[in-house]
Amino acid sequence: MSSATAPHRVSDAPSLVVSLENSPEAAAAARDVAGDFLKGLGPPPGRDASDAVVLIVSELVTNAVRHSRTRACTLSLAAGPGTVTVSVADASPRPPCERNPDVRGAGGGFGWPMVRRLAVSTSVETSSQGKTVSAVVAREGGPSV
Repeated sequence: MSSATAPHRVSDAPSLVVSLENSPEAAAAARDVAGDFLKGLGPPPGRDASDAVVLIVSELVTNAVRHSRTRACTLSLAAGPGTVTVSVADASPRPPCERNPDVRGAGGGFGWPMVRRLAVSTSVETSSQGKTVSAVVAREGGPSV
């Protein structure tokens, strides 16, 4: 991982905040941070929940890199008794939008619907400083828990 994309730790578990430079390596760095965070929880979430959290982290950070056109984003992870909350903030006020997926593979459109299916709930908060996209994942499985 290059020094330009290395996360900067701001707080300790059960919550964690890292700043990431918006670069192609940001999603990989964020996945690593999320995996380490989840392993450090006691008890750690189930495998399905952990996979969902890492996938959501990857998607939200990738979206911030691809669509926000800003220099950095902030990943926040917070564990509650039955949930893990993933939040990604960036300086763009433009919220994610659902669009028809491009099944030919050129235009995307699969990520935001996937995040919404994997999470118990999602939210988008916008302000003059940008936006924060959050997803809450049940620690014992998918949205049906």
